[in-house]
Amino acid sequence: MVMSHGGPGNVGGGARRRRRGRKRAINEINMTPFIDVMLVLLIVFMVSAPLLSAGVPLDLPESRAGALNVESRPITLSIDAQGRVFLDDDEIPDADIVSAIGERVSAGAQDRVYVRGDRRVDYGRVAEVMSIVTDGGYRRVALVTLPQSQQ
Repeated sequence: MVMSHGGPGNVGGGARRRRRGRKRAINEINMTPFIDVMLVLLIVFMVSAPLLSAGVPLDLPESRAGALNVESRPITLSIDAQGRVFLDDDEIPDADIVSAIGERVSAGAQDRVYVRGDRRVDYGRVAEVMSIVTDGGYRRVALVTLPQSQQ
């Protein structure tokens, strides 16, 4: 039996000739590292998104007022149903509210203060906290409410 060795007329697997000594450059983009990075970023954003909202769970009252344009993160005071005051996620006594806000402002936060009061907290307690903030020299104080649901 005689075997041919892939000459130009051979239709079999030897029709292509390789150049010896030179490797061809691969002109395909390897997508695997790109997909891996994108999946990691997706997971990071999915985990961090719920942490961006204020951490004290409150039952906010509803209002017809429109949403405010918030481009940067303001200082948020939260008052829970028991009347405790939280600066972001940390409970804070009334005497330390103004100094804690001052520390945040000096660290680069806006001097805008949002007060989030639970709907079950006494209105007098919310007014008391707002007066502590305004007496401390902060005039840009706002109440945070939920949009009124259409019934």
